[in-house]
Amino acid sequence: PGTIRATVRLARTHGVAVGAHPGLPDLVGFGRREIQVTPGDVEDMVLYQIGAVAAIAHSEGVALQHVKAHGALYNMACRDEALAEAIARAVVAFDPTLVLFGLPGSALLQAGLDAGLPVAAEAFADRAYDPDGSLAPRARPGSVIHEVDAVVARAVTMVTAQTVVATDGSTIEFEADTLCLHGDTPGAALLAAAIRRGLEDAGVTIASLTGR
Repeated sequence: PGTIRATVRLARTHGVAVGAHPGLPDLVGFGRREIQVTPGDVEDMVLYQIGAVAAIAHSEGVALQHVKAHGALYNMACRDEALAEAIARAVVAFDPTLVLFGLPGSALLQAGLDAGLPVAAEAFADRAYDPDGSLAPRARPGSVIHEVDAVVARAVTMVTAQTVVATDGSTIEFEADTLCLHGDTPGAALLAAAIRRGLEDAGVTIASLTGR
């Protein structure tokens, strides 16, 4: 809870929009290991975690903007309609104006649309993509991209050309409303600054999705 409060305060100070990032209850695996869960489990855990972040944000005078599932839960929901619908139900139950993030063309994004939520198609600047548009498994070498120039170039191309080169060399076309950069990628803060410079140099305006 203290980390959430400190993060919300930093976001408020720097004018950064705040969202909830609910994941599987697996602290040791950082939420990146798949666990068998029912749609009911997912709906409850997502609602519970959104509520926790929202309570702290409210106490700091900050409104939530979005919800993005974390790690394995995100990947599972992107391909599993029942889990995707559970996440969408939890978001609608809490606040139907929250933006739901998901991979372009995924079950998660479709579930949000079907539930009447505003949605944002998300691209990952520091992750490799398989030809089907899914993220390459983290256990595979090269799945996380660390080279600054490569990540910046990918980010700019994702936003301006709406494409990314997959692991087999093919080009994937998609929408990209928002970019993800993982905070535990080494040098993430410097990488984020480099991406921002690259996007601004390419004529892209950086802004929150809703102005919250």
